[in-house]
Amino acid sequence: MSPPTLIDAPTSIAAPAPVALSYELFPPRSPAASETLWKTIRELEATDPDYVSVTYGASGSNHDTALDLVDRLQLETTLRPLAHLTCVGGSPAELSTVVNELLDRGVRGILALRGDTPRDGVLPQGALRYAQDLIELIRRVELRRSAQFAAGKVAIGVAAYPTKHPESPSEAHDIEVLLAKQRSGADFAITQVFFHTDQYASLLNRARRAGVTIPVIPGIMPLTSVRRIEKLASLSGVRPDASLVDRLRSAGDDEAAARRIGIEASVALAEAALEAGAPGLHLYTFNEHEASLEVLARLSLPRPSRPSLAARRRSAH
Repeated sequence: MSPPTLIDAPTSIAAPAPVALSYELFPPRSPAASETLWKTIRELEATDPDYVSVTYGASGSNHDTALDLVDRLQLETTLRPLAHLTCVGGSPAELSTVVNELLDRGVRGILALRGDTPRDGVLPQGALRYAQDLIELIRRVELRRSAQFAAGKVAIGVAAYPTKHPESPSEAHDIEVLLAKQRSGADFAITQVFFHTDQYASLLNRARRAGVTIPVIPGIMPLTSVRRIEKLASLSGVRPDASLVDRLRSAGDDEAAARRIGIEASVALAEAALEAGAPGLHLYTFNEHEASLEVLARLSLPRPSRPSLAARRRSAH
């Protein structure tokens, strides 16, 4: 009997590629907030995320508490921190010191952000102005220390904007900026919050046509609070979905109904982004875990197969 031909050979269906999962946290402002945050951290740790980002206040206003959180995440959990770093108004020497401090503490991922410009628009002589400048500074620091990284490198993330940045002349200009960040050494991007299911796909299509090849990860916020949505819209300049806001308001004092409406909207955004080709999801938690975990429970993301949390904790400690 002759061996089977290639046509006769059984075909196999490739398993879906794992989807990256990450969360954003911010340093606590009080002992009570710290207690709440650490409950959230333990709940999120159980979902085995790839990393958690730690925000950094404007001009380093919470420098010490941010670094303390980064340290505790590495020492007391299995989580990998992605440290936010803003640059506008900072001198190269000051920012090099901060980058070196992060690397000294074991951080190998930095989210390079411009940050908010001063209200008067005046920057010190020689100060950095754009995230692209910070990316290049991080790469220079990395080059001087590359022998320590066992041929590895620092992973640099940047921001991307599904809708026009409030200070930008156009969406096309935003894509040019993202492309410039890639050329300067960015490895991936995380999007600003968005409210409409077509916005991530539109951003991804425009970015790919322009030559952006790095992963663009959608940032998803659980949309369960009108107050939070409107505050974020005010700070970011992103117009919220008016129909969603109306539906949330129509729930009145029925918190369960409002939560259900918001979770469904958030899941729809995530599903649309994944269908468009998103390589992962980044959830803006506001240091609360319940809504984020509800969104995840509805998505059934394919995730990497790794040792159990208990086994990794034993190995780490």
